[in-house]
Amino acid sequence: MNSLGVHAGKPGEPGDRVATMALNTHRHLELYYAVPCSGAVLHPINIRLAQNHIIYTINHSEDKIIFFDDLFLPLVEAIYDKIKDTVEKFVYMSDKPGLPDTKIDNLYEYEVLLEQGSEEFEWPHLSEDNYATLCYTTGTTGLPKGAMFTHRALYLQTIHLIAHASFVNDPSYVLLGENIVFMMITPLYHIHAWCAPFIYGFLTAKLVLPGTFTVEGFCELVQTEGVTDTAVVPTILALLTEYKDLDNYDLSSLTYVRVGGGALPLGLKTKVEKRIPGFSATSGYGMTETAPTTVRSFVKKYMSEWSKEKLDEVRVKSGLPIPGIEVEVVDENGKPVPHDNKTLGQIVIRGPWVIEKYYKNPEKTAEVWYDGWFHTGDVAKVDEEDFIIIADRMSDVIRSGSEMVPTILLENLANMADFIIEATVVGVPDDVWGEKPLAIIKLLPDSNKTEDDFIEFLKAEGVDKGKITNWMLPKLVAIVDEVPKTSVGKYNKREIRKNLKKYLAIAKDMKQNEAK
Repeated sequence: MNSLGVHAGKPGEPGDRVATMALNTHRHLELYYAVPCSGAVLHPINIRLAQNHIIYTINHSEDKIIFFDDLFLPLVEAIYDKIKDTVEKFVYMSDKPGLPDTKIDNLYEYEVLLEQGSEEFEWPHLSEDNYATLCYTTGTTGLPKGAMFTHRALYLQTIHLIAHASFVNDPSYVLLGENIVFMMITPLYHIHAWCAPFIYGFLTAKLVLPGTFTVEGFCELVQTEGVTDTAVVPTILALLTEYKDLDNYDLSSLTYVRVGGGALPLGLKTKVEKRIPGFSATSGYGMTETAPTTVRSFVKKYMSEWSKEKLDEVRVKSGLPIPGIEVEVVDENGKPVPHDNKTLGQIVIRGPWVIEKYYKNPEKTAEVWYDGWFHTGDVAKVDEEDFIIIADRMSDVIRSGSEMVPTILLENLANMADFIIEATVVGVPDDVWGEKPLAIIKLLPDSNKTEDDFIEFLKAEGVDKGKITNWMLPKLVAIVDEVPKTSVGKYNKREIRKNLKKYLAIAKDMKQNEAK
């Protein structure tokens, strides 16, 4: 970093911002340590954002240098004219020697910089309050917002997550131990890859870096590297479930999978564990502004001897707060909701790895930080055992008449069906009730099930068993080849709403649900 003229910061004053546009490779992991430990601020750019949002984050953060994979040369060239007045230097990363023929000025070669560098380097002594990273939200509700984290915040999150693993009481939970082999599926450009570079670096565990995710590549690496542990979004579990060649691989080493980026439906968990015997998936909750982890699945000591079926119902709950951080679910007056497994409220958080403010954005900061808490905009309930259960984003809850319908509740039920791969629910305008639920579902390959079969399943598993009421059933059902997703694999409800006419055109009106 010294040879590139990178300047360190100090508490309250961030050092030069150094960006990455890279996949999960050894070079990207090296930068995760090289940049912050030199006193600069690492800005991992989400390369799946829209180009205008990528340009915005580069210019807003005032990135001085961008390190990028050869794969992203066309992308950098496409946005170059709009960032060249901000970015001073570019560093090209490739397995092949030499620089490409390109219009990009001030281009350096990563491997040559390493060769020219001295083997002796004295790391600067940095305050724990120096800024280390800058992560931007995905901008699903507007322009991306910058979340900056100190060395202290990331260190405290790391050691508290490791501490959590030591007393979780779940025999399926694996994190500690010299035999751990972790495959980093979550992109390094997405909220610190859920803290994996820091946790497994701290533990000196073997890390497997797949570049990018494919189902075939995932299976090959588990088999050849003996992967024991990974972390994924629910949609990846869905892809594994439908992969026809899954049984051709030896996946017996895989014992534990953490699931985030969305609720883990019990039905999806059950399906994938049938396809890959011997491993367990558990849930958690976090967001960009919390670096990200705040809540994780937890098995209380007296539960540890329960049957797998009963424990699985616990494992899909978002869980309990990680030690070292405070999490509450509050009503509109800021008062904690009763722990009755039904009263909905907003999740609020405070603690050492929650951002104090958005980077250069006081207006958005004021919208989320008040009454001493960071307000997440996520809706949840708390059960009698104090477990937090995510219900929805506040913006996604369907308001039908005087009632609220949490879409995640319907999505979780839908995933219990053995013929469903993916399912999401959004509210659409209704002249009588204000909004009504539209279900968008993807069926298993070669399935002959229909929209009516889907509703009948929800009736049998939801209405008849008291999990939902009849009026919560989707009034419209659309069967699709693919459910739209965001750059990080979540269901993209904003995109669905933007193209609502498209889905309404193919949706079946479920006449039997008209009466409320």
